[in-house]
Amino acid sequence: MSDEEIQTLNRPQAARTASPQPLPAPAATPQPAWLGPVLLVGIVLAALNLRPAITSLGALFEETREGLGMSGTVAGLITSVPALCFAVFGVTAPRLSRRFGPAAVVCAGMAAVAAGLLIRPFASNATGFLAASALTLAGIALTNVLLPVIVKRWFPDRVGTMTGLYSMALAAGTSLAAAATVPMTRALGGSWRTGLLIWALLAVVAVLPWLAIAAAARKEKAAAAGVPAARPDAGPGVVRSRTAWALACYFGLQATGAYITMGWLPQIFRDAGVSASTAGILLAVTMVMGVPLAFIIPGLAGRMKNQGPIAVVLGLFGLAGYLGLYFAPAAGAWAWVVMLGISNCAFPLVITMIGLRAKSPAGVVKLSAFAQSTGYLISIPGPLVVGVLYQHSGGWDLPLALMAGLLVPQIVLGLLAGRDRTIEDECGMRD
Repeated sequence: MSDEEIQTLNRPQAARTASPQPLPAPAATPQPAWLGPVLLVGIVLAALNLRPAITSLGALFEETREGLGMSGTVAGLITSVPALCFAVFGVTAPRLSRRFGPAAVVCAGMAAVAAGLLIRPFASNATGFLAASALTLAGIALTNVLLPVIVKRWFPDRVGTMTGLYSMALAAGTSLAAAATVPMTRALGGSWRTGLLIWALLAVVAVLPWLAIAAAARKEKAAAAGVPAARPDAGPGVVRSRTAWALACYFGLQATGAYITMGWLPQIFRDAGVSASTAGILLAVTMVMGVPLAFIIPGLAGRMKNQGPIAVVLGLFGLAGYLGLYFAPAAGAWAWVVMLGISNCAFPLVITMIGLRAKSPAGVVKLSAFAQSTGYLISIPGPLVVGVLYQHSGGWDLPLALMAGLLVPQIVLGLLAGRDRTIEDECGMRD
């Protein structure tokens, strides 16, 4: 008798008779005819609400700070809270998604956004305002992470198109809140509280379709309850994937550039002799560039096996824009903001790549949470470092050199993240 036969006889009976076959996939459940259109509406409305809480406050920050008697330290804390909340609360998304389902968590996230926006205009002090803002940002963080999961789950063959749709809606919401908050506030009496409260209405509307989507997802889950399936968290952690780290660092560097642009670009132009009103318009142009490109780029990326070339092109536009600001900030201002607006479209690109670099919704939720949480943590110091360099050097030469320099590793990371591979292949996660 051979050694192999002896080992086989010595194994317990259960081990010898266990089937190595994979667990069967859940049976397909017919989707209601209304679910597809409602999902489209829900995704667009959710994306529209992912930035107005931040950009509307930026437009009225001086009035809000004076109205609540904020100290300079507290004001600085509030400007740093978004990226911190996105990182901290985004980590919880995979666990919540596994327990309640991504649709239910997005629904709860939209409800949190609406509740925070309804509460914070009535805060009587900075502490209450900060707590309400944190509630809103927690909802945004969860939705940030899970929208790519929703797209992968219900639109697996249209990841690029659907990502482009909600990226365009996100850019539109960002630009709309930045441009319309002050005029609407003036039209409604001039109170900063009213100006911030307006955006709660849009968030309340966004909750409605997600109530129906979450109910449909719950019925589907109940129908498949008797079918065994592999655990969604099976296999080693996503931190073992080189692609996941490349995506996380790429996300962090593109977010750093975006926050620096939003926070400091008007000041760069004003120091170059451009009027305050024109500097504001130039920033708006940079942001508006993201609306059409946020739809085009994901669709293009979704049709390509390797998205690295797109990352290179976007990075080169950014380098050209920063070089222009360095040598002739006022003379070529309109050209530089267009170039930087194109470069900042690295956000819809990286969101698309998150959906493409994982095979399953379980993989996407892990990758999305890891890339975004890690990325937002990476982005926190950028605007602060630029401010310190500006203050101590007395000009923009060093800060602009830093901004341009950060684009070099961003391009390299984009090439790595864009390669045609998945995290399941790299770290052995189950589909």
